[in-house]
Amino acid sequence: MCVCRAAFFVYISDAIQNLNMETDFIKEMADMSQKVLKSYDTLKEIKDVEIATSPKTAVYTEDKLTLYRYNRDTDATFKTPVLIIYALVNTYKMLDIQPDRSYIKNLLNAGLDVYLIDWGYPTKGDKFLSMDDYVNGYINNCVDFIRKKNRLDKINILSICQGGTLSVIYSSLFPNKVKNLVTHVTPIDFSTNDGLLFKWSRDMDFDKLVDANHGLVPGDFLNQGFDMLKPMMKVQKQQALNNSLDDKDKLMNFLRMEKWISESPDQAGECFRQFMKELYQQNKLAKGELEVGGKKVNLKNLTSPLLNIYATEDHLVPPAATIPLNDLVGSKDKELYSFKGGHIGVFVGSKSQKELAPAVTEWLKKRDK
Repeated sequence: MCVCRAAFFVYISDAIQNLNMETDFIKEMADMSQKVLKSYDTLKEIKDVEIATSPKTAVYTEDKLTLYRYNRDTDATFKTPVLIIYALVNTYKMLDIQPDRSYIKNLLNAGLDVYLIDWGYPTKGDKFLSMDDYVNGYINNCVDFIRKKNRLDKINILSICQGGTLSVIYSSLFPNKVKNLVTHVTPIDFSTNDGLLFKWSRDMDFDKLVDANHGLVPGDFLNQGFDMLKPMMKVQKQQALNNSLDDKDKLMNFLRMEKWISESPDQAGECFRQFMKELYQQNKLAKGELEVGGKKVNLKNLTSPLLNIYATEDHLVPPAATIPLNDLVGSKDKELYSFKGGHIGVFVGSKSQKELAPAVTEWLKKRDK
């Protein structure tokens, strides 16, 4: 009798447990259905995904390049304008991804007069553009335009990633035109073994890569390579999308970043070839062996005040590639700034809005004489 009673209670307990599991399953399905329905309503509300909406005016054009000046409602409080030089890879729009996460807007709010180079989208007619064209041509022409317009001998340069490398080269060749230089997540010493990108690049045949693509390296190809550096990123993105479908604000944040990535331009083959072979593979810039336009690039000639910013968790440009810049330049006034975050988080993270832009503008303010 006791055995039967025990078996009965076990049966009842299992039945209740199964019922609870079924109830939980039914509840999860109901919640999922509600989320799907809400997601449909959310997606219906989205008409367009806009990025880089801060008002600006084109003030100079050359080939595919456009130099913008950002509109201000009031006069700038800084005497010296700043020119933003972004990488050739991806677009500058990440710096102005949305109004509440806009590095550019923060600079404007601080009182800066902000100019920016939009490199545009190279086509096959641009495949022979070299580093000489970008540095001694485009960048120098933009700097001269701003100098002339503002009647100044020198201007400030604020640069990002590969744009930082080009700006360091420029500032070494034209030190008399650069008042202050701010570099963000900028690769300089390519001998580091940190980061897969630096390791993979050493064994790649970039001549074959450029020639196989008829002198124009596709932006999509480069994005696929960046994805391979962090394979789990795709899974994390999918999870982020799933978790944001019923929340319009979160979904818009996700879609803005994806739109920025999708707009990545192709790369002019000759410049890409030189950059990857002479810097990534041969480390000529750090060694003092790089020549651009027949001119030797000596980093000791870079004497302007320098603020060198690196990200502690950067998997694209590890700190070991950025930090050595301060020891290589001739600047007496130089500062190394450590930002706790990743390569993109430097600009779009909530921490960046509160910390980095104010630090940069304060640094420039002290030297705005």
